Amino acid sequence: MSANFQIARVDGRAVRYLDAGEPAATNVLLLAHAFPVGAQLFAPQLGAFAGWRVVAPSMPGFDGAALLPQPSADAYARVLVGLMDALRIPRAVVGGVSMGGHVTFGMLRHAPERVVAVVLADTRSEADAEPALEGRRRLLDVAMTKGPSAVADEMVPKLLGTTTQQTRPEVVDRVRRLIEGQSPEAIAAAITVLMTRPDSTPMLGGIRVPALAIVGAEDTLTPPADMRRMAAAIPGATVVEIPAAGHLANFEDPGAFNNALQAFLEAIRTRS
Repeated sequence: MSANFQIARVDGRAVRYLDAGEPAATNVLLLAHAFPVGAQLFAPQLGAFAGWRVVAPSMPGFDGAALLPQPSADAYARVLVGLMDALRIPRAVVGGVSMGGHVTFGMLRHAPERVVAVVLADTRSEADAEPALEGRRRLLDVAMTKGPSAVADEMVPKLLGTTTQQTRPEVVDRVRRLIEGQSPEAIAAAITVLMTRPDSTPMLGGIRVPALAIVGAEDTLTPPADMRRMAAAIPGATVVEIPAAGHLANFEDPGAFNNALQAFLEAIRTRS
């Protein structure tokens, strides 16, 4: 389902977001996107869940949204809380893919009372170690000297699974265009967010809301074994592995991803 961007004011800044599903629904799914794409990553999830409103914000700087002066995972999370306030959403199921997972952890740190449940897709709880930091610094230089197209050259093969790259050229092209549509400044700010994010591992055992971990079987950035280890530290977490998908499993196989998410959401609604 396609949707047009809407704009809300949060702390005097314009926040862009996609909003689909049932506007009056009391059940809300708030989704934070991966690096270095924008909110359109969640096009396959918009309007996909009966009885649910799906809100997919653009992280600061992405999709033409305003940048933050001091970007961080927790600052991004505070933007999401502000958007919930602006949209009069008291609580939501909060989820994210990759970088969006780090933002989800930020929500749990700063506004746990607003979180009904969490969806952690193709992400990790640890902070970057030095080898990863060195790679981030190099990519930061690429973003600012060569631009988004060069970032896409580096990132697309890492973001998508081998099956997708070999058999679904339209998905490869779409992800490339999602990256190329971002500004160098937005990409650079998000790299800073990734480099400076705190280690969320110590908080895993204290998560007391339902949790779903989804991972692509061909994800080389956050492999299934790593995701399963993270989920094992969260009380009662459910793990779903999507075959023949990589780091952007929600975009590569929307059917399998949405089925897993639908079952999780239905269980939450039945419980409430």
